[in-house]
Amino acid sequence: MDIVLLVGRILVGGYYLYNASNHLFLGTAGLTGYAASKNVPMPKPAVYVAGVLLLIGGLSFLLGYQPIIGTTALVLFFVPVSFKMHDFWAVQDPMAKIGEMVNFTKNMALMGSSLMFLAIPQPWPFSLGG
Repeated sequence: MDIVLLVGRILVGGYYLYNASNHLFLGTAGLTGYAASKNVPMPKPAVYVAGVLLLIGGLSFLLGYQPIIGTTALVLFFVPVSFKMHDFWAVQDPMAKIGEMVNFTKNMALMGSSLMFLAIPQPWPFSLGG
């Protein structure tokens, strides 16, 4: 089961690191524009902060280092992003509403999976500990 946990950590950590790279480098302009369209104050710095939180969470899960800090970073990312950016209840266009609902529920599921990592006894196998 240790290998299964490691594979899961690689997949989940990689997912968050990929999204961190979008926020910090690859897709900053598009994400900033989207954040501005959702009336996020200081959208560019907000996108960068979101990217740093994703980076912390992704590295934490991938390396198995300080998973409480990693989970906290992800919760700090998911709560405001989900409720501000994916507020499907406030969207009038039916297609846009579905898209926002999908993203909102995906974020809630990902946050839930992040919280479940806390139930795994620490230090995790094949981790840097901490």
